[in-house]
Amino acid sequence: MAFNHLPAGVHDALGPLSVTPVTHSMPMAKNHRSDRSSADTASRPSPITVLHRLASGPSRSSRITHTEHLPPREGRHAVWPDRIRPEVIAAVQAAGIEHPWAHQARVAEHALDGESVIVATGTASGKSLAYLAPVLTALLEGSEAPNGRGATALYLAPTKALAADQRRSVKELSLPLGNAVRPAVYDGDTPFEEREWVRQYANYVLTNPDMLHRGILPSHPRWSSFLRALRYVVIDECHTYRGVFGSHVAQVLRRLRRLCARYGASPVFLLASATAAEPSVAARRLTGLPVVEVADDASPRGELVFALWEPPLTELHGEKGAPVRRTATAETADLLTDLTVQGMRSISFVRSRRGAELIAVIAQERLAEIDRSLARRVAAYRGGYLPEERRALEGALHSGELLGLAATTALELGVDISGLDAVVISGYPGTRASLWQQAGRAGRSGEGALAILVARDDPLDTFLVHHPEALFDQPVESTVLDPDNPYVLAPHLCAAASEIPLTDEDLELFGPAAAGLLPQLEAAKLLRRRTAAWHWTRRERAVDLTDIRGGGGSPVQIVEEGTGRLLGTVDEAAAHTAVHEGAVHLHQGRTYLVRSLDLEDSVALVEEASPPYSTVARDTTTIAVLETDTEIPWGDGRLCYGSVEVTNQVVSFLRRRVITGEVLGETKLDLPPRTLRTRAVWWTVTEDQLDAARINPEILGGTLHAAEHASIGMLPLFATCDRWDIGGVSVPLHPDTLLPTVFVYDGHPGGAGFAERAFHTARSWLTATRGAIASCECDAGCPSCIQSPKCGNGNEPLHKRGAVRLLTELLRAAPEDPGGELSGGEPSGAVQPDGV
Repeated sequence: MAFNHLPAGVHDALGPLSVTPVTHSMPMAKNHRSDRSSADTASRPSPITVLHRLASGPSRSSRITHTEHLPPREGRHAVWPDRIRPEVIAAVQAAGIEHPWAHQARVAEHALDGESVIVATGTASGKSLAYLAPVLTALLEGSEAPNGRGATALYLAPTKALAADQRRSVKELSLPLGNAVRPAVYDGDTPFEEREWVRQYANYVLTNPDMLHRGILPSHPRWSSFLRALRYVVIDECHTYRGVFGSHVAQVLRRLRRLCARYGASPVFLLASATAAEPSVAARRLTGLPVVEVADDASPRGELVFALWEPPLTELHGEKGAPVRRTATAETADLLTDLTVQGMRSISFVRSRRGAELIAVIAQERLAEIDRSLARRVAAYRGGYLPEERRALEGALHSGELLGLAATTALELGVDISGLDAVVISGYPGTRASLWQQAGRAGRSGEGALAILVARDDPLDTFLVHHPEALFDQPVESTVLDPDNPYVLAPHLCAAASEIPLTDEDLELFGPAAAGLLPQLEAAKLLRRRTAAWHWTRRERAVDLTDIRGGGGSPVQIVEEGTGRLLGTVDEAAAHTAVHEGAVHLHQGRTYLVRSLDLEDSVALVEEASPPYSTVARDTTTIAVLETDTEIPWGDGRLCYGSVEVTNQVVSFLRRRVITGEVLGETKLDLPPRTLRTRAVWWTVTEDQLDAARINPEILGGTLHAAEHASIGMLPLFATCDRWDIGGVSVPLHPDTLLPTVFVYDGHPGGAGFAERAFHTARSWLTATRGAIASCECDAGCPSCIQSPKCGNGNEPLHKRGAVRLLTELLRAAPEDPGGELSGGEPSGAVQPDGV
């Protein structure tokens, strides 16, 4: 029997502890003027005062488990390089910025020297201006060329919202430069009648990697004048390009470089990230070019108070009688309500679309009881909304019409939302990089700000509450991506060949694995070699072979059954779990029930309803080892890394009461299985090791299952992934290893680099896993340590004490991590064996 936990799932809440506040130094601040009046600023309470108000009352005061104070910091000015045009400097000064910060001047100097550069300074440190000064200089000089198209620049953002926000900023900044700078957004929302103007006349095109992949590169002859004049490529929020998505973007950028070279251009790449570890290494892997690093943040920063918040235990019991904490969703809705009542401009970040909608609805209902006008000042923001809905919400947030927003990570990135007072993060977002990115949305004008992490009942959140030093004393994670993944590389070789026939000289650009894939693509009748080049052979577009977001397949449209109105979309990969028959779907505060899911036509029909529950899909999984790349001994057992095939099927869904999370019932589903070939790390144990750990056959399945759940929960502390990116299977006797085995695998075709990272940090990773289980106060296991709400077996069986004993025995013989310790060292709070 196999026990499994697959990517995708909604998790809530946290665990206990009380820690004395300490002081550290972390990034923040911007050299732009504040949107607030001086009177408004003077009347604002301090972040610590706001936090005390939120924690007032006997039931609230004990929920803050740790408070981190990040003190303000003075800024260091410099002067612009003399090659920055005086008109550009004057425009910057007209925007209220007299002198650049030192890091801005350094970035501009490298860009003007023709060196690709990454600026990796704190949130709101003025990274946009660092790359805009040389870009605007180039565009101004280009406008003086005889044809007026002497230079162009391309801006890439991971989200449409960020590109639209950047266009607004560039337009405002470049107003004094007249028609010399012509910025335009070119994405899926751009009307077709505007696209021709963008191609012909815009010299600063703002887009996203998806549109570059599907729209610009395949149509490069129509973009030839733009590409021929391309001087700079700006890659904003580059830390988001990780895993499969990052691997795809890396190959899209190589295709862009190849086409630019054919048109005689060699653009300089300017990258920006507030949260990048080893910035130059990550930037080089993404672009394929040497990249200079500027990471000394010279900007000032306002005070930040960062609190860890633990929801209380309830009187309810979950699966197998485990204690249940109040959900992070309900707790975050309360905090957003209280902040709105205080007049604080706030954002709550939520992991799931459903969670964002729920928090907004709950806050609106509670605010309406206090003052009906306040209810209209809170809304939800998430992916899947129609373009006009997103634009209206962004405008309301900018204007201050909205006080509170419950948002998914669509607003995590550098959208300039000035003057926010507080950020509430509902559940650890998966990486320290995302945590600091989200916290940095507040206080963007150099003012003081409050950030609160509301923890879920989850092994990783529990570990962090017990060990806040793992958050505040550790650097952000290294960015993990694998451009050589054959599932990623193959379709981009086809796309490149369809753009311009692929020659042997091109292969070095695409990496060492490219040459070996070409014969396979020819055998599949996708490419054909003629004379000295490989050609695309089919009529359909080669770019349609892949979805660079990693989802694959056509998005499923969500349609209201009675009216035929399109409510939004959901990725095809998520359809089985998100819009199966009977699923509860939330949209703009309204609740719908899915009446049917047509996988052939990619349509889910829904009708408005008011069920008192939410739904969570259940699934089962089997796994087969295809190839073992590497294995090392762990005592008598083995630690392995290689290729596997995973077969998954959604078999049922649970109905859970909205506020409490109480399980109301389970309904069977009949959906087809799905197969995934990917990369995995796995470990085996022998009879002798089981005997030494006192694990008998009756508890073996539960022991392995518990260790699997907890290790999946802890891996995001060691790799730039979250639980949506990885899955796991545990088997008391696996047919391929002939031993008890635990697998953890990447939830993407071909792998994303996360399992490989787990292999190279296995000793540290499993030590932290053992510590997270052992330190949990529950008796037999709970959502804070070994239970998972996405478990396909309903968390049956699980054996907490057996998992601790087995991991203790396994780690006794563990070698040093095969690839060296995790960057930044093992989390300092890792719990050592305690004899459980």
